[in-house]
Amino acid sequence: MIIGVPKEIKNNEFRVAMTPAGVQALVAKGHQVLVERSAGVGSGIEDAEYESQGASILATAEDVFERSDVIVKVKEPLEREYALLKTGQTLFTYLHLAPNPSLTNALLEKKITGIAYETVQLPSGALPLLAPMSEVAGRMSVQVGADMLRKYNGGMGVLLSGVPGVLPAEVVIIGGGVVGTNAAKMAVGLGARVTIADINASRLASLDDLFGGRVSTLIYNEYNIAEAVRKADLLVSAVLVVGAKAPKIVTEAMVKTMKRGSVIVDVAIDQGGSVETIDRVTTHDQPCYEKHGVIHYSVANMPGAVPRTSTYALTGVTLPYLLAIAEHGAERAMTLDQSLICGLNTYNGAVTNRSVANEISMDYTPAVAMLS
Repeated sequence: MIIGVPKEIKNNEFRVAMTPAGVQALVAKGHQVLVERSAGVGSGIEDAEYESQGASILATAEDVFERSDVIVKVKEPLEREYALLKTGQTLFTYLHLAPNPSLTNALLEKKITGIAYETVQLPSGALPLLAPMSEVAGRMSVQVGADMLRKYNGGMGVLLSGVPGVLPAEVVIIGGGVVGTNAAKMAVGLGARVTIADINASRLASLDDLFGGRVSTLIYNEYNIAEAVRKADLLVSAVLVVGAKAPKIVTEAMVKTMKRGSVIVDVAIDQGGSVETIDRVTTHDQPCYEKHGVIHYSVANMPGAVPRTSTYALTGVTLPYLLAIAEHGAERAMTLDQSLICGLNTYNGAVTNRSVANEISMDYTPAVAMLS
């Protein structure tokens, strides 16, 4: 099978979908890997490193897309990449289709087998291909928030840890999953006062045990969230509904109660964002805007800012699935691994993920029915 690795073109996206180790593993199985020139440079991987493991370096993305059976990426195709997709091709990447009907339509038109990293799901409910980037984004959210709280960035001029005689900052995290847990680890490590809110009481009990009382836990309801938001110096939204748009948990009325110069980091922006005042996706070169006196950070590819770490974390978990796709073909690989079927969002012109279909008002066809 021919696997293509194009260079990412999203704003300030320096990750790459394959490392030399991935090339070595695929080539050893008799597959061909095509890498666009300089695709790995942003992650510190030179073309020669890919070539040394048997990859072919191609000059353009057009060449890679045209010659490949499977395209493996990090981020969803942008509009100028739609025309490069080849009818019937397999696309393995983060797709985030729920807030993106134009991309969904492009995949349907080309009958793309679209397997989304973010919806590959184990029987336990775990999301193995989303987890490493959630860990990165969760940890980054507090680093970014601490930076935005500095006065010269428009923040209130608060140090997360405080100092002797001065109280530390209040960090409120909505969502106790992978993102929220990693955000809390960073915030606790920096000495902030941390509150985690979640709808799942048993998850809060686990977090209480994990942090040994160093964080406060709060059961989700509108009253509790409103009170927590009002007191927050840094608010991290880490809400996830698999495959669907993030629900609007933090209302504009809540944001209006926040202190001037406080900061919101919405990690759920890839899925539409869960803060009502987050009305745009920002980029790494212009990451923030101010509304109601509050600094809003809504960059959709946060881990792209630390590409070396992110690339190796991501490719370490995607490679086994990619090897299965290459060995058996996408259809057979999915019938052999139910977690991979969960990742199938589009197939042969149909939407095969219920949440995506519901969000963009399209017909839903179960993946199992399509593959059988």
